[in-house]
This record gives sequence, structure tokens and C-alpha cells, in this order.
Amino acid sequence: MSEVFVLSDLITFWYIPLFAALVGWGTNWLAIQLTFYPVQRVGLTRWIGWQGVIPRKSRKMAAISVDRTLARFGDMESVFLKLQPELITRQILKQVLPRLEEYIDEVMIEHHAVLWDNLPLAMRQRIYKWAEAQLPKRIEALVADFGDELVDLVDLQELFVDELDKHPELMVKIFQQSGEKELKFIVKSGFGFGLIIGLLMVLAVKTAPVAWLLPVGGFVVGFITNWLALNLIFRPLNPRYFLGFCIQGLFLKRQEEVSKVWSRLIAEELITVEKVSRSMVFGKNGHRTRAIIQRHIRPILDQSVLLKVVTQVAVGAGGYAELKKALQDKAVAVSTEPFHDMSFNKDRAPVVAEVIEARMTSLSAAEFQDVLRPAFQEEEWQLMLIGGGLGALVGVIQWFLLV
Repeated sequence: MSEVFVLSDLITFWYIPLFAALVGWGTNWLAIQLTFYPVQRVGLTRWIGWQGVIPRKSRKMAAISVDRTLARFGDMESVFLKLQPELITRQILKQVLPRLEEYIDEVMIEHHAVLWDNLPLAMRQRIYKWAEAQLPKRIEALVADFGDELVDLVDLQELFVDELDKHPELMVKIFQQSGEKELKFIVKSGFGFGLIIGLLMVLAVKTAPVAWLLPVGGFVVGFITNWLALNLIFRPLNPRYFLGFCIQGLFLKRQEEVSKVWSRLIAEELITVEKVSRSMVFGKNGHRTRAIIQRHIRPILDQSVLLKVVTQVAVGAGGYAELKKALQDKAVAVSTEPFHDMSFNKDRAPVVAEVIEARMTSLSAAEFQDVLRPAFQEEEWQLMLIGGGLGALVGVIQWFLLV
């Protein structure tokens, strides 16, 4: 069958390199798609199916990222001070004070509806005013306590891993935006590398039988173009100079730029004030946070002589104790509501991003690479083999077309 190429040298010269270039481009594009999609696993059985490498490895990547960057926050108190505790206090009061009467009414109606309905309006107003006057200093002290114990109250790895486990699409977004230039390079370079390999294949056409040359050549193109692209992104690890030019892995060369994008997205999507506060109250160390909240709310009730007397006279000491617990539980339940404000979260995000960025830019090249590559490095061979297999399939199609 090799006679086909003798009769069609001109076609051979253009056809094989062009197909090889398209195979290189197509397999690299597919490798990127398989890295990110589908976000949720799609398949027929446990063994037949696929989920994007990044979504599938999001928990592992989260743990590595925390270990390499967030765990290096160092003094959490300094981070808290940069967030400006007075602004946090102001935000809580801004959200809570307008609803304070509503919160009190909800608790009283649920536990002592008859008492509250029969209490004169003037007395209820006095209780509202008392709580409103006491709340600011209580919240200020509460926020200060949180700052002192933040390192023990917030488990950043738990927060980060749980969020990415529930929303793997967030890691996809972070990788796509922070590595946008490298991802484009992988796809585009596939065409160039494929073209070069295709030209080498033309030289071998005269001496090798077509029946195996094109499929094997297709496999080589699909496999090698993926391998070359990945290695040019991460190798060499440290800068090397050749003829006055600095040569380093493309991704590593952009460490400062990538760190800025990565940090901004993590601060906006994952380590928001809202999510940190929710982790503090309902996470692994939530019992400690709830105890702090209750400790600061209790004095408001104990110092409200009017509420104490009225309740004890009406329902006894046991009823008053029950009411105190209900009000403390209510305080815990609504403790994260002030931070649902998207504008407040957006306003505070740059502060957190600045800290993460400083940590990432200070990493060595090896440490910086380890933030992103190790978790899916074990999948690279699989992706390259898929690329090679598809290249071989295209080679078989070429052979049928030529003969």
C-alpha cells in the first residue's frame, strides 16, 4: 500500500502534517476539557464514566492549597485586625438593631405568648430600649473576643475543603481564570507540535508501511503534544539563561500574576466573611463560638431587672431560666445573618486576598508548583494516553482515506 504515497507525494507532504497538526490541537483541547468537565461524574457504571480531574480532585487540591498558603497565615489576629473589627461590629449592629424587637417578640411569643400578649405596651417598649442600649457594647466585646481566639475558632482547611466538596465548580473557575494563558498555550501549542511531528512523519513515509505508520504516528502526536505542553508550563522549575534569554516554566514565570488572580478568587468565593462566620458557629469548633456568644448575651438578660422580675413573677424561676436559654439560642441562630450582605463581603475580600497573595508570591518555585500540580499530576498519564489513543484512531481514518 506504500505505492499510494509514491503516486501522491504532493498530497502526502501536505496531508500528513496538516492532519498531525489538527490531531495535536484536538487532543490537547480534549485534554483540557477532560481536566475540567464534566463537573459531576457522568457514566454507566463505577468503572465506565468520567468526571473532570479538577472537580474529582477538589478535596485533595483544597488540602494542598491550605497547607501551602492558608496555613502560612501565621498570626490570625493580624489578619483579623486588617479586616477592621470596628467595621465588623458596625455591620452586625446595622443588621441586628432594626430587627431586635422582632427577635425578642419571636422568642417571647414562642415560649411565653400569654405573658407577652398581656404585658402593657409601655413595659415592652422599655424592654426593647434596654436591649437596644446594651447591645452595642456587648457586640463590641464579642467581636474582640473572636479576634483573640480566631485561630482556635476557624478551621481554614475544614472550611476550604467542605466548600469545594460541595461546589467543585469553584475550583474549576479558580483554575480556569488563574491559568487562562497556560490553558490557551496548551491548545495552541498542540497545533505547532503536531505540525513538526507531522513533517517528521513525511520523512518516514518512504521507508515505513502505511498500515502502521499513520496510526502509530497519530498516537505519538496525541501523546507527545500533551506531554510537551505540560512540561513547558512547569519546566524548568527555576530560571535558566540561554543566549541572554530567561527560560522557565510558563506558569512559574507568572507567579506574581497568577498569585493575584488565585488570591482574589479564593477571597471572593471561598474565604468570605460570611463563610468564615458560618464555619465559626457551625463548624468543628462551633461549640466554642456558641459559648462565647452566649457568654456575651447573658449579661443583657441578667441586667434587665424589669424582664427578670416580670418573668419570674409570671412563670417562676424555671420559666425565666428557660427564657434565658431561648434568647441565647436565638442569638446563636441569627449570629451569621449580618454577614449575608454581599456588598460587605465584597468590600472585605481584598483584605483577605492581599494576605493570601503575599504568602503565594513568597513561595519558592517548587512550593508554588506544588500548590496546583501534584493533586492532578497522577492523572496526566491517563490524559496523555487518551490523547494518544484518539490520535491513533485519527491515523487509522487517514489511512482509509488515503488508500
